Amino acid sequence: MFDLGTSFLASVERDPTAEAIVDGALRLTYAEWYRHVSALVARLDEAGLKPGDRLVSVLQNRWEAATLHWACQLAGVVIVPVNWRSKPDEIDFFLDNAEARALVFEPVSAEAAAQATRAAGLWRLDAAGIGGLLAADGEPKPATPSAAADAFSLMLYTSGTTAKPKGVPRRHLAERAGALAHVAQNAYLRGERTLGVMPLYHTMGVRSLLAMSLIGGTFTCLPRFDAEKALTLIAAERVTCLYLVPTLYHDLLHHPAFAATDCSSVRRLGFAGASMTDGLLKALKAAFEPELFVNHYGSSEIYTFTIEQDAPRKPGSAGRAALNQRIRVVRLGAGSVDEVAATGEEGEIIATLAGDEAFEGYWKRPEADAKALRDGWYFTGDSGYLDAEGDLFVTGRVDDMIITGGENVSPVEIESCLSLHPGVLEVAVVGLPDERWGRIVTAFVKRCCRDEAPVDAGVLDHHCRDSGLANFKRPRRYVFVEEIPKSPVGKLLRRLLVAGEYRPEPAEAEPTHPSE
Repeated sequence: MFDLGTSFLASVERDPTAEAIVDGALRLTYAEWYRHVSALVARLDEAGLKPGDRLVSVLQNRWEAATLHWACQLAGVVIVPVNWRSKPDEIDFFLDNAEARALVFEPVSAEAAAQATRAAGLWRLDAAGIGGLLAADGEPKPATPSAAADAFSLMLYTSGTTAKPKGVPRRHLAERAGALAHVAQNAYLRGERTLGVMPLYHTMGVRSLLAMSLIGGTFTCLPRFDAEKALTLIAAERVTCLYLVPTLYHDLLHHPAFAATDCSSVRRLGFAGASMTDGLLKALKAAFEPELFVNHYGSSEIYTFTIEQDAPRKPGSAGRAALNQRIRVVRLGAGSVDEVAATGEEGEIIATLAGDEAFEGYWKRPEADAKALRDGWYFTGDSGYLDAEGDLFVTGRVDDMIITGGENVSPVEIESCLSLHPGVLEVAVVGLPDERWGRIVTAFVKRCCRDEAPVDAGVLDHHCRDSGLANFKRPRRYVFVEEIPKSPVGKLLRRLLVAGEYRPEPAEAEPTHPSE
């Protein structure tokens, strides 16, 4: 298989005049972009960076970040992209843990980079100057690949909750396999145009960048998500495919400018990163009328687990194993990969490590390997079940499972139920400690802004009853909040709700309790 540097060269040769990247007023064809990439490769060489060296980047989704990604692939340097909001101590951790030899930042992250003590003595580059390399150094020598397909391409860090983030090193061949599968599973055609807003420090952002190169497509940069700017770009750049987390779709759909925005160019919708509620699925299908609506379930460690190419057909279904994967659901707490759960029985989802997209283990974290990697399978930490037709339903994280009165309750099912009520804008469900039940099912709700009286706990409780939700799954407590806490890439942060880190609505001095 090609290494990614060779893959990029093939894209340049195949579609030299196709528009490759757009960032504001800047527009580059593949041939023009290759010149900028080559100039940056020369600068990395001058800095003494060798194949296999790690480089930490603290960048937003700007064209310089995408240029750096490709320059590292050609130079054989392992790029370690991290959140541009990282604080100095976090940058220190990434530099130290990755044993990095270089740091690339931009104006928005310059202060944190300057305060990172581990950065002293490292080669540093302000990405804002990447665009001037051609003018400063003249016509660059065309860069040639310096890495083999089995060399490491990049290292992503999974978000830490109770412990430090874990490094996920991934090889060129696994990255390219994931990109090829992404093209196939989303039925991308030559010349697609995507909105490059999922961060390039996140697996979804990287996959969008690589996939576009394989088909002569256009990566339209949006440095940070803003619903109004995103809608403007979708219309102006005639974006054809979107690949976002559900939260960003929600924000697009509920922005006042959505109704007046021409989104007719968008033919394919894809989502990942979290389950999508039934209400949002229904609304997106009606609003976009997409030719393909893909639920993509995966992770940084193994890019794709399962694919459902018609998400509204069976709401909540993550479909079946992807092109490069095999999956199983084993019983919760299983000691063996052969303890397979029965049809409809909730268990832990596991995926084979033999697939082309799989990683091989965490960076310098043997205890994490021991927990997640067993007998050639990756234990995802996600809970779910297979229905009678063999489709996978992801019900949440094993750690998020609510055990109330001896019953296992999945937050995702309740969130989907509540999302269908027109008075609910967003919802997150957790289990809070209770002396009698152990945990009680608690729904944190952001209400829609309406002229009429907003929904209350009683209304939502009746909605759950009428929907057929099992009695023991009904929330026993409702808390109405100003915002649902989310990660930088839009994932619900249920742990913050459990910890009490939320802002209740001004009128909500105490949580409300429906009748038992």
